[in-house]
Amino acid sequence: MSSTKSARAQHTTSSGPMLDGRRNDSMRRRQRVIAILDRAAADGEQPSTAAIARAAGVDRTFLYRHRDLLEKIHALQADPATTSGTGPAVTRASLQADLLAAHERAARLNARVQHLEKRLSEALGEQTWRESGLGAPTDIDALHQRINQLEQHNLDLQQQLEERDHDIAAARATNCELMARLNTTTRTR
Repeated sequence: MSSTKSARAQHTTSSGPMLDGRRNDSMRRRQRVIAILDRAAADGEQPSTAAIARAAGVDRTFLYRHRDLLEKIHALQADPATTSGTGPAVTRASLQADLLAAHERAARLNARVQHLEKRLSEALGEQTWRESGLGAPTDIDALHQRINQLEQHNLDLQQQLEERDHDIAAARATNCELMARLNTTTRTR
């Protein structure tokens, strides 16, 4: 057992400088990646993971092993602030809002086009119907007025007829009564 302890102790002391060297190398690579990310953010670029790894001189697996660096890359890709120097910054969110507004405008224009196509179709159909002679005449209002006049005239004539029928019925009744009186007076004489 004591020989294994001494082997471990010797192994630990001999691997100490090697671990320190790995840590230092990892720190240098991290600093290079961070510097590349800062430069990309300042330039307003939207770099890929592979481009960052290539520019920093590291393997992509290095970035995947260091989650904090990968999250910075994803944050930069999700919200790149691109400035042209004269105008406001263009962000992914503003571009998405512009795209959504463009989609809504396209939908409104499409609905308007469909509405206008429907109106045009109805107008052309009505025009064709009239030109074919199968449709209603264009002076339909005048015809409706004439129909109303004739119906009113018909009602007036029916009322006059009923009044004459009453007059005739009354005259008949009076005539019958007079005839009955005449017949009774001639018999009594």
